[in-house]
Amino acid sequence: MLAVQRSAVVPDPVSVPSNAPEHCPGTESELAGKADACNGCANQEICASNTPKGPDPALPFIRDRMSTVKHKILILSGKGGVGKSTFTAQLGWAFAADEQLQTGVMDVDICGPSIPTIFGVASEQVHSSSSGWSPVYVQDNLGIMSVGFMLPSSREAVMWRGPKKNGLIAQFLKDVDWGDLDYLVIDTPPGTSDEHLSVVQYLKESGIDGAVLVTTPQEVSLQDVRREIDFCRKVGIRVLGLVENMSGFVCPGCKTETKETGIQLLGKVPLDPRIGKSADYGVSFLDEYPDSPASDAYLNIIDKIKKILGGESAM
Repeated sequence: MLAVQRSAVVPDPVSVPSNAPEHCPGTESELAGKADACNGCANQEICASNTPKGPDPALPFIRDRMSTVKHKILILSGKGGVGKSTFTAQLGWAFAADEQLQTGVMDVDICGPSIPTIFGVASEQVHSSSSGWSPVYVQDNLGIMSVGFMLPSSREAVMWRGPKKNGLIAQFLKDVDWGDLDYLVIDTPPGTSDEHLSVVQYLKESGIDGAVLVTTPQEVSLQDVRREIDFCRKVGIRVLGLVENMSGFVCPGCKTETKETGIQLLGKVPLDPRIGKSADYGVSFLDEYPDSPASDAYLNIIDKIKKILGGESAM
């Protein structure tokens, strides 16, 4: 038999300083300033003292920035390669097709930032002004932000510890001049790690409207979907629904995860090689191939998301 162990206590990412060492227990932990990982840290003396520790100073600034954002949507997947970033991009393009809507896309996949390439703006750079960092605008009502704009080249590997990732995500939320947005779509990396915890904690006061889970129709993907659903329930995020991507093959032995969990199936996007081609060229698949069954599927899914969020009132 396998021994069942208690889950390790994960430090609140908001309580981990941006200059903290690896394995920092967090400033709110009983081990703050006392753990082996704290040796040599600039914050060790402060953390070890009995002085009451206040909230992260970034939180009021994040709350301020996010007060002008009507809807915040997380895009999640349990594993890589399911088309999550491509779906994020199509969702952004579709929202921005309505000129009355202001849309932002935030890429927090720090180690694999593909959003700049998918939107065709990989060569752009982030500019700053007195009001903060300016998003890179794909069109007048569609702005995006990604660490990909800050790298010397697209081949540059991002090898960051958790605290540095947390610090950049905080900057994306508090220092980027998003302006008045109807929708902020947040593209996350696969799984449930530092980036996801950071986004949830930083937006705890501002509120997240919900998460869309992207998966593929294979049986092997069911476990990953269950983990994502469990994550959402544990951190208190509403699951807007499930998107089954690359759904061109009918699997007679596969189960339907939506029936087992009660999660709404938003739709199934069939395989179309032109989706990948559009992503490579940085153009909107919906605009380029409006007659494709995949475009119909995307638009039906997006209509459902708008209705769930009460999007008609924002239009």
